[in-house]
Amino acid sequence: MVRNVVVTACVALFVLIGAASPSADQTPAQPPQAAQPAAAALNLNTATQAELEKLPGVGPAMAKTIIEYRQKNGGFKKVEELMNVKGIGEKSFLKLKTLVTVAPAKTER
Repeated sequence: MVRNVVVTACVALFVLIGAASPSADQTPAQPPQAAQPAAAALNLNTATQAELEKLPGVGPAMAKTIIEYRQKNGGFKKVEELMNVKGIGEKSFLKLKTLVTVAPAKTER
């Protein structure tokens, strides 16, 4: 009797596993949504004021302050330097850090 219960439980488990993950010859009931391409992160060293203003929480005055900081300090070396800009604290930075990047500005030769 115990053996029958164990066998029945194992069969039920295999049925559930099979229902949860379709085999190679089965297709899922709903195909997964196509992944949206991630927008490229905005380079803090080359972004225009208009581009900076598109960031969440960054208006015209803050965009201007970011550009002034960039010019005064020779550009950003790392994204975390954004917290050195007056008006951007840790909370604001956490909202922006995945949206921005730092790469050297391209110079003409």
